[in-house]
Amino acid sequence: MTTGWSLWIVILTIANILGCFWLLRWTAKPRTANEKIGGGADTGHVWDKDLREYNNPLPKWWLWLFYITIAFGLLYLALYPGLGNFAGVKGWSQASQYQQERAAVEARAEAILGPLAAMPVADLVNNEQAMKTARNLYLQNCAQCHGSDGGGAKGFPNLANSDWQWGGDADSVVATIANGRVAAGMMAWGPVLGEQGVNEVVAYVQQLSGQPHDAALAAAGAGRFQTTGCIGCHGVDGKGNPLLGAPNLTDDVWLYGGDAATLKETVTNGRAGQMPAWGEKLGEQRVKLLAAYVTKLAQEGSR
Repeated sequence: MTTGWSLWIVILTIANILGCFWLLRWTAKPRTANEKIGGGADTGHVWDKDLREYNNPLPKWWLWLFYITIAFGLLYLALYPGLGNFAGVKGWSQASQYQQERAAVEARAEAILGPLAAMPVADLVNNEQAMKTARNLYLQNCAQCHGSDGGGAKGFPNLANSDWQWGGDADSVVATIANGRVAAGMMAWGPVLGEQGVNEVVAYVQQLSGQPHDAALAAAGAGRFQTTGCIGCHGVDGKGNPLLGAPNLTDDVWLYGGDAATLKETVTNGRAGQMPAWGEKLGEQRVKLLAAYVTKLAQEGSR
């Protein structure tokens, strides 16, 4: 904030407070010669012949509450920020308060997470205290996209099954959470294949996944699948490649949906879903706990 704006705020604030004090004093004084301070002071104003206006003062306790409020405001502005660039005698700020509270929370968290730090993901899965803590972390940071039960949604992977787009081993899950993923980095094939070509590839993908399909279109689509860039990511057999994040097309697990209309949209326009990186925000230990928690969700969901 510039010095000019700071001075303007200071002057305006102090003027308003002093104005409130002046207003209280001014309204407590008689305004006409016939008016007296005290109960029943007649201002001389009459409406409808018998409706008179009186200037009855506020009760003393009420008036003093206003004075106390003004004094409190001046004291507060002396101690805390509120007058432009003046930081207050105590030097308090939201940022410092946040850092103090964060440090206190981190200290309490360290008491819980410390004993778990050296444990590998596989052992954390079977540790009751670790899973209680991990569940809280999951609900706070992950449930908004993947659901409270890990079941996912359109465009957000289901974590409660054994289908892992980037691999389900401990190291891969930790890497996914810590570094994020381009979860659906598929290019648009519509301009390359044309509408007929897209329909043929969709029919072939339906055949791969065991869905009802047009056999003639699927036969033509098989050739397009092999000669275009499809096999480069999804493999010759369509079973995908976890190293590239390419999904398996031969099962019934679909990130965006496996019906004909959705498949056509996916092939035509591509997909560009992305998962943010959580490593910097959560830290290594919390990432390991989350990796253990989603691994457990997958184990339980696959039974």
